[in-house]
Amino acid sequence: MSKGTIALGADHAGVYYKDAVKESLTNAGYEIIDCGTNSGDSVDYPDFVHPAAEAVSSKKADLGLLFCGSANGVAMSANKHQDIRAAIAWQKDLAALARQHNNANMLAIPCRFVAKELAMDIINTFLETNFEGGRHQRRVDKIAYC
Repeated sequence: MSKGTIALGADHAGVYYKDAVKESLTNAGYEIIDCGTNSGDSVDYPDFVHPAAEAVSSKKADLGLLFCGSANGVAMSANKHQDIRAAIAWQKDLAALARQHNNANMLAIPCRFVAKELAMDIINTFLETNFEGGRHQRRVDKIAYC
């Protein structure tokens, strides 16, 4: 039985983390939607982020994970989608708070600043943490501007 479906997107700086996370999550029982990239050749990150964000927005995936050098570009691109709340995390506590307080549905990992083992710990924290709701729901409801 699947633990859920996760959409993945990466640029050339994050592809090797994406591939390692894909293998780990598949082995853990998750279904994966891999939106690429699939090589270390230079690419334009929005080409891979937008399909991953669309998978989450359309509910084809429960959550999404993004990988690039700084995580800024992928998070900015994903957050252009109305129903996406992509957070950048380089520590487990940031990933937990993004889920607990902001109901983040995508996580961006800055691969040039986080070791692979820590990245997996951050991702596991993100996947295992639930939104607290309550007073936080009121704030989340105010995020979308349009």
